[in-house]
Amino acid sequence: MSPDTRDASELHVPVLLERCLALLAPAADRDGAVIVDATLGMGGHTEAMLDAHPGLTVIGLDRDTEALELAGRRLARFGDRVIRVHAVYDEIGRAVRESGFERIDGVLFDLGVSSLQLDDADRGFAYAKDAPLDMRMDQSRGETAADILATAPEGRLRAIFERYGEEPLAGRYARAIIAARQSEPILRSGQLVEILQEATPAAVRDQRHPAKRVFQALRIEVNGELSVLERAIPAALDLLSVGGRAVIMSYQSLEDRFVKRLLAKRSASTAPQGLPVELPEHKPEFRLLTRGAELADDDERARNPRAIPVRLRAAERVRDER
Repeated sequence: MSPDTRDASELHVPVLLERCLALLAPAADRDGAVIVDATLGMGGHTEAMLDAHPGLTVIGLDRDTEALELAGRRLARFGDRVIRVHAVYDEIGRAVRESGFERIDGVLFDLGVSSLQLDDADRGFAYAKDAPLDMRMDQSRGETAADILATAPEGRLRAIFERYGEEPLAGRYARAIIAARQSEPILRSGQLVEILQEATPAAVRDQRHPAKRVFQALRIEVNGELSVLERAIPAALDLLSVGGRAVIMSYQSLEDRFVKRLLAKRSASTAPQGLPVELPEHKPEFRLLTRGAELADDDERARNPRAIPVRLRAAERVRDER
């Protein structure tokens, strides 16, 4: 179906929608509230926030131009209450300033690959579908997964699979890819899956799909996801005014570990150990709104399988050190 005729509301079911709305509601209800949807996607979370809070403005960021187009049609009825920005989410500071604001009241991150990207076979994100090995969230720039497989030395491939896929067979897979590309370029997901399957011991193949972690690792490398995340979340927290709230949904352990550590650090006192009185400048900047990571309930998991791996964490700014 042509991108010009697709309905974003039929392509994507927002994950943990009601919980996100509840966590962001106190911030969204403020006079002239501004919330950044740092991963706009097809606009499901933003649409629900704008419907629930008539005075709210949402700045929606996405690196995927196709997603921005679909979201734009879905959100057109809200007029200038929604500002769409073609940007990677570590550009959140620039996006907020250029939208005419200095501080924000809330931010939502729904990390990982969107339904649009997963369901479009030509994007190459899914190992279950044979497609060109692209994997770029923004198809207007950057190297593709096929480019990396064609040029990366064995050591780099192994490092990618180990760091971003936590793949115990990283070395074996890297060697297999180097050997295979001597015969022909690895341009399609089906080729890569076949190479990985042949390089995997039978006992391991019986336990899990050999391609899952490698495809995750390549996607993260192509899009610089972890390095972007490590810049984006601190920048977003710094933009929040007192009482502002951050809600972050992660779908794999590397993302969630970073978010967990950062929120724990920003919600802890910085007072030196043994100090008899905690001075105001040592008080925590944030308070946690969730106990650990929240998961989707059984009903949502059954309705929407993409909610199965989600881990939600949230925090509220309680002190502004500026």
